[in-house]
Amino acid sequence: MVLALIIAMPIFATRAALADATSTETTAQKQAALESQLSQLEGQIDQYETQITADQKKGTTLTSEIATLNADIAKVKLQIQATNLTLQEINNEILDTESQITITQGNVSDEKTAVGELLKAMQRDDAISLLEMFLKDPQISDLWNETQNISLLEANLNTDVVQLNALTDQLQTQNQKLAVSESDATSAQAYEAAQAAQIASTKTTESQLLTQTKGEESAYQTLVTKTKQTATQIRNQIFQLLGGGSLTFAQAYQYAKVASQATGVDPALILAVLDRESALGQNVGKCSYKTAMSPSNIPVFLKIVQQLGLNPDDMMVSCANADGAYGGAMGPAQFEPSTWELYAPGIASVTGDNPPSPWSNADAFVATGLYLKDAMQGCVATYSATVAQERCTAAKYYAGSRWSSYLWTYGEAIVEQAQTFTQDIATINGS
Repeated sequence: MVLALIIAMPIFATRAALADATSTETTAQKQAALESQLSQLEGQIDQYETQITADQKKGTTLTSEIATLNADIAKVKLQIQATNLTLQEINNEILDTESQITITQGNVSDEKTAVGELLKAMQRDDAISLLEMFLKDPQISDLWNETQNISLLEANLNTDVVQLNALTDQLQTQNQKLAVSESDATSAQAYEAAQAAQIASTKTTESQLLTQTKGEESAYQTLVTKTKQTATQIRNQIFQLLGGGSLTFAQAYQYAKVASQATGVDPALILAVLDRESALGQNVGKCSYKTAMSPSNIPVFLKIVQQLGLNPDDMMVSCANADGAYGGAMGPAQFEPSTWELYAPGIASVTGDNPPSPWSNADAFVATGLYLKDAMQGCVATYSATVAQERCTAAKYYAGSRWSSYLWTYGEAIVEQAQTFTQDIATINGS
């Protein structure tokens, strides 16, 4: 019995390793196929964006405006396809993770059974004294072998307890990954609906434009003059931040310029990232760190607020996602405490605030610029087109290592918002 248990122990680990290897290979193949399709779509979308930019530079005419609207519709249709592929990738990840969880749960159960059997065997052997063993089988060699088997049994028990603990930790990690992937899928679905609405809105705009102008260029130019937003109106726009504060657009632009000068990042991109009304706006700044924040981040958070002389109970942070992923991001820039601590020296060197505060507008704008600068390094190496680089950079800002799932959701929303802000900045600067 003891020998059988000793031999059986490695079987569970071997089975798990084979299942994991098969699952990983299948997932990698699916991922490669989807990424190839996404790459082709990205190239087509970039072509439309180049066309739209070129049309806008030609001058404001009715013909160019209609062409731009049609190109925008075509571009968004491709974006919906890209979002669908991204959603398919995420769903594959969810299925793969669920499969891994099932396998791991089975391995945990098997390990528990094996440990239980080992314990029962050891209890039976402990109940037999060495004298009883000798009287049962007086051969010294047999007694020695049995004693060695018991020692090996104890060693295997220790190994299995370690393996069981490792499997339990693995199961917790897989469950957290599943929660994050489900959150990604929810965001992709929401943005896909927003993209469909954008197409409908653009078609309505095109129809209204043709109705109002009746196809006459002179009527269109009159309409442009009437509806063009002035610099004064832009300066009076309220720019609301994720942290709950508000600035006029002109004030926010001044902060963004300082951050841009220090980092080289386009101020319009900084403004777009910090804009409250992003396509994937989250429920932020309304929860206590005690309930929303990752346990590993709480000590860093307490250190930050202590250095700033703030009461941690008064400083609200982002809430956890409905799917279970932790919140805990701070202030306008929405940095997690560990990330803020990493960037604090660089922020202080620009703003002079030492320590810098996540809830300070000046510090938050610079923090955003510094993070975007670092994120853009890898994007420049990956993409040649500027717009694609900015889309990638924004996605990395939002989702870190999971950025590829957010290229056509958060990333594209930020790029489009940045383009709008670029026009507003040009109006303010009189260009």
